[in-house]
Amino acid sequence: MHDVVNAILKNPSAPFILESLQNSMDDERRRRHEFREWVTEEVKAEFINGEVVLHSPVKRRHRKASELLFQLVNVFVTLKKLGEAGHEKAMISLTRNDYEPDICFWAKEKADLFHGDTMLHPAPDFVVEILSKRTSKVDRTIKFQDYAQHGIREYWIIDPIKQMVEQYALLTEKDMEYLPYGKYSIGEDITSVAIPGFIIPIAAIFDNSANLKMLETILTSP
Repeated sequence: MHDVVNAILKNPSAPFILESLQNSMDDERRRRHEFREWVTEEVKAEFINGEVVLHSPVKRRHRKASELLFQLVNVFVTLKKLGEAGHEKAMISLTRNDYEPDICFWAKEKADLFHGDTMLHPAPDFVVEILSKRTSKVDRTIKFQDYAQHGIREYWIIDPIKQMVEQYALLTEKDMEYLPYGKYSIGEDITSVAIPGFIIPIAAIFDNSANLKMLETILTSP
Protein backbone atom coordinates (compact mmCIF):
# COMPACT_ATOMS: atom_id res chain seq x y z
CA MET A 1 0.00 0.00 0.00
CA HIS A 2 2.75 2.48 0.97
CA ASP A 3 4.65 1.61 -2.22
CA VAL A 4 1.62 2.54 -4.33
CA VAL A 5 1.13 5.83 -2.50
CA ASN A 6 4.82 6.73 -2.80
CA ALA A 7 4.81 5.93 -6.52
CA ILE A 8 1.85 8.29 -7.06
CA LEU A 9 3.40 11.08 -5.01
CA LYS A 10 6.64 10.88 -7.02
CA ASN A 11 4.68 11.35 -10.23
CA PRO A 12 4.38 15.01 -11.39
CA SER A 13 0.78 14.24 -12.33
CA ALA A 14 -0.10 13.20 -8.76
CA PRO A 15 -2.78 15.92 -8.29
CA PHE A 16 -4.57 14.86 -11.49
CA ILE A 17 -4.32 11.18 -10.59
CA LEU A 18 -5.76 11.81 -7.13
CA GLU A 19 -8.56 14.00 -8.54
CA SER A 20 -9.46 11.29 -11.05
CA LEU A 21 -9.41 8.66 -8.29
CA GLN A 22 -11.63 10.82 -6.07
CA ASN A 23 -14.16 11.30 -8.89
CA SER A 24 -14.20 7.56 -9.53
CA MET A 25 -14.79 6.79 -5.85
CA ASP A 26 -17.56 9.38 -5.64
CA ASP A 27 -19.27 7.74 -8.62
CA GLU A 28 -18.82 4.32 -7.04
CA ARG A 29 -20.44 5.48 -3.79
CA ARG A 30 -23.41 6.79 -5.80
CA ARG A 31 -23.83 3.46 -7.57
CA ARG A 32 -23.50 1.60 -4.29
CA HIS A 33 -26.31 3.71 -2.84
CA GLU A 34 -28.47 2.90 -5.87
CA PHE A 35 -27.67 -0.80 -5.44
CA ARG A 36 -28.88 -0.73 -1.84
CA GLU A 37 -32.09 0.99 -2.95
CA TRP A 38 -33.15 -1.66 -5.46
CA VAL A 39 -31.78 -4.90 -4.01
CA THR A 40 -34.56 -6.99 -2.44
CA GLU A 41 -34.92 -10.14 -0.35
CA GLU A 42 -35.78 -12.07 -3.51
CA VAL A 43 -32.51 -11.20 -5.29
CA LYS A 44 -29.11 -12.53 -4.24
CA ALA A 45 -26.65 -9.83 -5.24
CA GLU A 46 -23.43 -8.23 -4.03
CA PHE A 47 -21.63 -4.96 -4.66
CA ILE A 48 -17.96 -5.72 -5.25
CA ASN A 49 -15.33 -3.14 -6.20
CA GLY A 50 -17.85 -0.91 -7.93
CA GLU A 51 -19.75 -3.66 -9.75
CA VAL A 52 -23.12 -5.26 -9.04
CA VAL A 53 -22.74 -9.04 -9.04
CA LEU A 54 -25.95 -11.04 -9.50
CA HIS A 55 -25.92 -14.69 -8.44
CA SER A 56 -27.73 -17.43 -10.30
CA PRO A 57 -29.42 -20.34 -8.49
CA VAL A 58 -26.91 -22.74 -6.94
CA LYS A 59 -26.54 -26.45 -7.59
CA ARG A 60 -28.03 -28.93 -5.17
CA ARG A 61 -24.69 -29.95 -3.63
CA HIS A 62 -23.96 -26.30 -2.87
CA ARG A 63 -27.37 -25.67 -1.34
CA LYS A 64 -27.25 -28.87 0.72
CA ALA A 65 -23.84 -28.11 2.23
CA SER A 66 -24.95 -24.57 3.07
CA GLU A 67 -28.17 -25.70 4.72
CA LEU A 68 -26.59 -28.52 6.71
CA LEU A 69 -23.75 -26.41 8.07
CA PHE A 70 -26.00 -23.46 8.86
CA GLN A 71 -28.32 -25.76 10.79
CA LEU A 72 -25.46 -26.83 13.06
CA VAL A 73 -24.00 -23.34 13.50
CA ASN A 74 -27.39 -21.76 14.17
CA VAL A 75 -28.53 -24.31 16.72
CA PHE A 76 -25.16 -24.29 18.49
CA VAL A 77 -24.81 -20.51 18.85
CA THR A 78 -28.48 -20.16 19.81
CA LEU A 79 -28.31 -22.81 22.55
CA LYS A 80 -25.02 -21.46 23.89
CA LYS A 81 -26.26 -17.84 23.59
CA LEU A 82 -23.07 -16.90 21.76
CA GLY A 83 -24.57 -14.50 19.26
CA GLU A 84 -26.39 -14.77 15.93
CA ALA A 85 -25.89 -16.72 12.72
CA GLY A 86 -26.87 -15.54 9.24
CA HIS A 87 -27.62 -17.53 6.09
CA GLU A 88 -27.24 -16.42 2.44
CA LYS A 89 -29.36 -13.24 2.47
CA ALA A 90 -27.67 -11.58 5.45
CA MET A 91 -25.80 -8.70 3.83
CA ILE A 92 -22.59 -7.50 5.42
CA SER A 93 -21.39 -3.98 4.69
CA LEU A 94 -17.63 -3.44 4.66
CA THR A 95 -15.75 -0.24 3.82
CA ARG A 96 -16.11 -0.55 0.06
CA ASN A 97 -18.16 -3.66 -0.63
CA ASP A 98 -21.47 -5.30 0.29
CA TYR A 99 -21.45 -9.10 0.48
CA GLU A 100 -23.97 -11.87 1.13
CA PRO A 101 -21.87 -14.78 2.45
CA ASP A 102 -23.29 -18.28 2.47
CA ILE A 103 -23.02 -18.40 6.28
CA CYS A 104 -21.80 -15.94 8.89
CA PHE A 105 -21.76 -15.49 12.66
CA TRP A 106 -21.66 -12.40 14.86
CA ALA A 107 -20.61 -12.66 18.49
CA LYS A 108 -23.10 -11.48 21.10
CA GLU A 109 -21.58 -8.00 21.48
CA LYS A 110 -22.38 -7.21 17.84
CA ALA A 111 -25.59 -9.23 17.57
CA ASP A 112 -27.18 -7.47 20.54
CA LEU A 113 -27.15 -4.24 18.50
CA PHE A 114 -29.29 -5.69 15.69
CA HIS A 115 -32.99 -4.92 15.43
CA GLY A 116 -35.90 -6.04 13.30
CA ASP A 117 -35.19 -3.63 10.45
CA THR A 118 -31.44 -4.27 10.24
CA MET A 119 -30.49 -4.94 6.61
CA LEU A 120 -26.82 -3.96 6.48
CA HIS A 121 -24.74 -5.82 9.04
CA PRO A 122 -21.21 -5.14 10.29
CA ALA A 123 -18.28 -7.45 9.67
CA PRO A 124 -19.03 -10.83 11.27
CA ASP A 125 -16.58 -12.87 13.35
CA PHE A 126 -16.92 -16.02 11.22
CA VAL A 127 -17.80 -16.41 7.56
CA VAL A 128 -18.27 -19.31 5.15
CA GLU A 129 -18.22 -19.30 1.36
CA ILE A 130 -19.11 -22.40 -0.65
CA LEU A 131 -17.27 -22.61 -3.94
CA SER A 132 -18.88 -22.64 -7.37
CA LYS A 133 -17.34 -22.11 -10.80
CA ARG A 134 -18.63 -18.53 -10.97
CA THR A 135 -17.62 -17.45 -7.45
CA SER A 136 -14.42 -19.40 -6.78
CA LYS A 137 -12.01 -16.69 -7.97
CA VAL A 138 -13.69 -13.92 -5.99
CA ASP A 139 -13.95 -16.11 -2.87
CA ARG A 140 -10.20 -16.79 -3.01
CA THR A 141 -9.02 -13.28 -3.92
CA ILE A 142 -11.15 -10.19 -3.28
CA LYS A 143 -13.22 -11.64 -0.44
CA PHE A 144 -10.22 -13.42 1.05
CA GLN A 145 -8.35 -10.12 1.33
CA ASP A 146 -11.34 -7.96 2.25
CA TYR A 147 -12.57 -10.28 5.01
CA ALA A 148 -9.12 -10.40 6.60
CA GLN A 149 -8.57 -6.64 6.40
CA HIS A 150 -11.90 -6.05 8.18
CA GLY A 151 -11.01 -8.30 11.09
CA ILE A 152 -13.29 -11.23 10.28
CA ARG A 153 -11.53 -13.67 12.53
CA GLU A 154 -12.26 -16.93 10.72
CA TYR A 155 -13.00 -17.88 7.11
CA TRP A 156 -14.03 -21.30 5.83
CA ILE A 157 -13.91 -22.06 2.10
CA ILE A 158 -15.91 -25.18 1.28
CA ASP A 159 -15.50 -27.27 -1.86
CA PRO A 160 -18.79 -29.20 -2.23
CA ILE A 161 -17.42 -31.38 -5.04
CA LYS A 162 -14.29 -32.57 -3.21
CA GLN A 163 -16.16 -32.38 0.10
CA MET A 164 -13.34 -30.47 1.72
CA VAL A 165 -13.09 -27.46 4.02
CA GLU A 166 -10.22 -24.96 4.06
CA GLN A 167 -9.92 -23.09 7.34
CA TYR A 168 -8.25 -19.68 7.63
CA ALA A 169 -7.98 -17.40 10.64
CA LEU A 170 -6.37 -14.25 11.99
CA LEU A 171 -3.78 -14.98 14.64
CA THR A 172 -4.36 -11.71 16.52
CA GLU A 173 -6.80 -8.79 16.35
CA LYS A 174 -4.12 -6.66 14.69
CA ASP A 175 -3.50 -9.11 11.84
CA MET A 176 -4.81 -8.26 8.38
CA GLU A 177 -3.80 -11.44 6.54
CA TYR A 178 -5.21 -14.91 7.06
CA LEU A 179 -3.08 -17.82 8.14
CA PRO A 180 -4.04 -21.30 6.87
CA TYR A 181 -5.20 -23.43 9.78
CA GLY A 182 -5.78 -26.60 7.77
CA LYS A 183 -7.61 -28.51 5.08
CA TYR A 184 -10.13 -31.08 6.24
CA SER A 185 -12.00 -33.87 4.51
CA ILE A 186 -14.47 -36.65 5.34
CA GLY A 187 -13.31 -38.60 8.38
CA GLU A 188 -11.82 -35.55 10.12
CA ASP A 189 -13.15 -33.01 12.61
CA ILE A 190 -12.80 -29.24 12.41
CA THR A 191 -12.64 -26.90 15.41
CA SER A 192 -13.80 -23.31 14.98
CA VAL A 193 -11.53 -20.49 16.09
CA ALA A 194 -14.23 -17.84 16.33
CA ILE A 195 -17.14 -19.91 17.72
CA PRO A 196 -16.06 -21.23 21.13
CA GLY A 197 -16.63 -24.97 21.53
CA PHE A 198 -17.90 -25.55 18.00
CA ILE A 199 -16.34 -28.82 16.82
CA ILE A 200 -17.97 -30.88 14.07
CA PRO A 201 -17.09 -33.76 11.76
CA ILE A 202 -16.64 -32.71 8.14
CA ALA A 203 -19.13 -35.41 7.14
CA ALA A 204 -21.87 -33.45 8.94
CA ILE A 205 -21.60 -30.74 6.27
CA PHE A 206 -22.32 -33.11 3.42
CA ASP A 207 -24.26 -36.10 4.77
CA ASN A 208 -27.75 -35.99 6.27
CA SER A 209 -27.21 -38.86 8.70
CA ALA A 210 -23.94 -37.45 10.02
CA ASN A 211 -25.58 -34.04 10.32
CA LEU A 212 -28.51 -35.39 12.35
CA LYS A 213 -26.13 -37.28 14.62
CA MET A 214 -24.11 -34.13 15.26
CA LEU A 215 -27.27 -32.10 15.77
CA GLU A 216 -28.41 -34.58 18.41
CA THR A 217 -25.03 -34.26 20.13
CA ILE A 218 -25.35 -30.48 20.22
CA LEU A 219 -28.91 -30.62 21.55
CA THR A 220 -28.09 -33.07 24.33
CA SER A 221 -24.73 -31.66 25.41
CA PRO A 222 -24.62 -29.75 28.72
